[in-house]
Amino acid sequence: MNPEGYFLLSALMLIIGGYGVIVSRNAIRVLMCLEIMMNAANINLVTFSRLAGDLSGQLFVTFSLAIAAAEAAVGFALILLIYRLYGTVEISVLSKLRY
Repeated sequence: MNPEGYFLLSALMLIIGGYGVIVSRNAIRVLMCLEIMMNAANINLVTFSRLAGDLSGQLFVTFSLAIAAAEAAVGFALILLIYRLYGTVEISVLSKLRY
């Protein structure tokens, strides 16, 4: 597959993830869309790394995936706590957390 295909896939994933973050009311769906957007950036990093013939981009993606896994674990733990307190994960209900 040529690099343009990877860039197109990455752009499509970024658009889908951005749309999901903006439109979604469910906190779990928002976190999943954020993960899709981070994976789109990782695809770009690997593609540019391949084109340059350097492995530093792929190494950065490895660290990025580890950080994304930790971020997802913390995010899901927070969502679980919010569900226990409020009984829902709808973002519109969470406006009670404001002053």
